[in-house]
Amino acid sequence: MEDWLNDTTEDGFLGNLRDYKNFIVTDSVWDATMDNRALGEITRLDGTTTVSNAVGLLNVYEYQSSNDGGRAGYLNNGLGWWLLTPYSDSNVRYVDANGNIGNQVPTFVRKMSAGIRPSINLKSEIKIVSGSGTEEDPYRLMGDNDSNLEGVKLNTRYSGEYIRFGIGYNNLYRIVSHETEGLTKITSAEPLKENGIFKNIVFDSNRNTNYSLSTTMGTFLNGEYLTDYIGENYSNMIEDNTTWYLGIVSTNASYKLAKYTDTSSTNLTSSTTTAKVGLLRYGELMTGQFKRQMDIGGSYNLGLNGRYKTLTPFGGNWYLYSIDSNNGIEQNAHTDVSSIKPALNLKSNVIITGGTGTKSDPFQFSMN
Repeated sequence: MEDWLNDTTEDGFLGNLRDYKNFIVTDSVWDATMDNRALGEITRLDGTTTVSNAVGLLNVYEYQSSNDGGRAGYLNNGLGWWLLTPYSDSNVRYVDANGNIGNQVPTFVRKMSAGIRPSINLKSEIKIVSGSGTEEDPYRLMGDNDSNLEGVKLNTRYSGEYIRFGIGYNNLYRIVSHETEGLTKITSAEPLKENGIFKNIVFDSNRNTNYSLSTTMGTFLNGEYLTDYIGENYSNMIEDNTTWYLGIVSTNASYKLAKYTDTSSTNLTSSTTTAKVGLLRYGELMTGQFKRQMDIGGSYNLGLNGRYKTLTPFGGNWYLYSIDSNNGIEQNAHTDVSSIKPALNLKSNVIITGGTGTKSDPFQFSMN
């Protein structure tokens, strides 16, 4: 967790933030003191155990302070996510989909993972220059409030920004990274829908097959998806020959093995395929769910949530990692039905023609 959050390459979190050294306190101190008290006991811990890093996670005290010890605060988004706080020598605290605090082993066990909500400290001199602080109109900070972006290349923009891409309802996408020099990797903001319902297909009928143009998923994404969801004009903006990494990640292994042969990130895996459209891999930014609001009666509005597969095999070629509806990780067979969250690379000559990159005002663009 610490490694991924503070990874300064395009494979982790910190490396995809804009000029992070200008905005973030890189030696922040995070209170990771053990706390096994029940929800509702709100007392700041004494900082017995601390960690110094640019990026961390919230601890139990911080989560409880946001909602007066209850579970209906603004941080409860209907998804499961890790806290920084140890519960014991073997378990770590987390927030479940109902807003309760639980604990579990930090090593991966089937259907026992949780999502990630990075936490940072902004420098004291950072100033707000626009926005109202809402989801649709977030604060913009001095140094991150670009204007007059018409004619600017999309490959100069930043992870998380929104763009309009494709035809019909499923045309909201987000920038993932610039993993390949000059290109801009994007993914759909939510899994594909038909008539308001998530579209579901099997990854492939052959359990032993990695992603390729001949799999059920590969055939759909590089055929029907391009025709019916993207359209010819937008399709011409997509890089035709993207390399998709298919490295195996076993239980408790590093996310880096989905792309590299070892955790030094020196040598790329030889397990790859080439296609115009693919999926995100295990550990790649934007693979998680984003929100699921809980109604007053306690039932969920599924909103953005539909379980979808990544490209990454688990321990072999029979199972793939999937993102479940609570934002955890599962291992599912190729033949299991799931939703579809496409990923693709846009060409280097795509330029912005309008928009500011927010959810309410996504970038629009064309090819130069």
